[in-house]
Formats: sequence, C-alpha cells, structure tokens
Amino acid sequence: MVYAWSHQRKKLQVVRWCDKVNTVVIDTHAHLQWNKFDGDRSEVVKRAVDAGVTKILTLATDLQSSYRVVELAEEFAEVFAAVGIHPTDAKNAQSIDLQRIAELAQHPKVVAIGETGMDLYWEQESRAIQEYYFQQQMLLAIEKDLPVVVHNRDAGEATLAAIFALKNKKLRGVFHCFAEDETYAEKVVQLGFYISFTGNITYKKSPLPKVSSSVPLDRLLLETDSPFMAPIPQRGQRNEPVFIKHIAEKHAEIRGLSYDEIARQTSENAQQLFRFPQ
Repeated sequence: MVYAWSHQRKKLQVVRWCDKVNTVVIDTHAHLQWNKFDGDRSEVVKRAVDAGVTKILTLATDLQSSYRVVELAEEFAEVFAAVGIHPTDAKNAQSIDLQRIAELAQHPKVVAIGETGMDLYWEQESRAIQEYYFQQQMLLAIEKDLPVVVHNRDAGEATLAAIFALKNKKLRGVFHCFAEDETYAEKVVQLGFYISFTGNITYKKSPLPKVSSSVPLDRLLLETDSPFMAPIPQRGQRNEPVFIKHIAEKHAEIRGLSYDEIARQTSENAQQLFRFPQ
C-alpha cells in the first residue's frame, strides 16, 4: 500500500492509492536531475512506480543537464530522457551544444527533444537567441524523428510563429504546462500537438479546468513538472511524480470520466507521441 501525506485543515490525513495501483499512468514531464532530489532520488522513483507510474520522462534544460538525464535513464528502468536547451538557458548556450545534444539524441532511451521553446516572461532581451535555438531544436527533432517538448510563457504568438515558419508536417510534440486560453489550445491541437497541464490545474480559482475541458481527450497528456507546482493537496511541498495521481483525478472530475479512463487514454497518448521502447 502506498501513502501520500498531506496537511489539510491542520489535520494529518492519509490518501490511499491502493485502489489505483493497478491503473498505470505516465508522467510525461519531470526534472529528476534537480538537486532537490539529490537526497532521495531512488525513493522518489520507487514511490511513483509503487503507485502505478510506469514511465517518467525527465527533461534537460541545457547541455550539462542533458548528459545527466541520460544518466538517470540508464540508472532507472522507468525513467526516460529528453535532451535540449530551455529558452531561459539559450543565452548561455553555444553552437557546439547543439551538436552534443544531437549525439545524445541517438541514445535508445532519449524519446524527445526539450525542453525548448520561448519564454518572454523572464527573458525578453534574449528573444532572438531563443528563437534561434528553438528553431534548431525543432529541426533536430524532425531529423531524429522525435517529438519536441515546448515551453511557452508569455510568448504564445512568438511560439506559434516559430512553429508555423518551419511548415513541416513531420514536426510533432507537446505544449507542456499549458496556460493559454481555449482558442490557443485549438490552434495547438490543429497543429497536431498534444497539451499537458501541471499541478496548477488543481488550484482554486484556476481558469485551466475550463481550458482543459476543450482539449480533445486523445490530445491530453499528464505531467507533474516536478519538483515545481505540486498539486493540491500537496501544494507548497516539493512536487514529485507520485503526485501525478492528483492531476489525473482532476482531469477525471473536469470531464465527468472515471480515473481509469483518464489514466488509460493519456497513457496511450503518451506512448503514441513518445514511442517509449518496450
């Protein structure tokens, strides 16, 4: 039996996962290489696996972390890797980094390029550099026949424009940590991309449940974005892949479906996009 502990109404409560252990889910976005996991990384993976999380995709943000996520994929059977340069790290990148990332992308457990994209919330002054590295990584994803994991923060139109500029139907991927409106979601789906929401979809007064309900179920993925944005009832704690259950439950509530239906369909979607090796 797996337990998740939470503080609600100043009382310690136990959340039982035992009824759902047989229902598998996939966490399509985590950052297990972060130092917040250095003290108990193996236990974090084990908790998730014991709770029915069969695969965890851990994503790099620069060249150094690209090497690290591949190491973690080699260490843990359930962990897979995405290699790439995050938009807020683009200003520190060098052209040789793209060559090294291309080499890492040949590893059998590397299933995506990313996390890449555009971020004009933190890095407006580096927009041109972000666009360059985003474009180059999308081209790499096409070359390697891998999906791209897109980060978009306050850069919605710029992100779409960069994708449209390629005019390549072979490009596939996911907009992670989605925070745009229903109209934008429709454009993303029309491009053939998937959409995923983090723990903030569970927060009170969040507009994201309405947006999520507009996304076709066959285009929805689950993610935690660990160690960030833990869902309710773990909000304020370090996020980790085992908490994906809360996000799946929220999607089930939003759509009026069972937990099993959400888990099954999103797992099928993840397998179709990332083509995890068996």
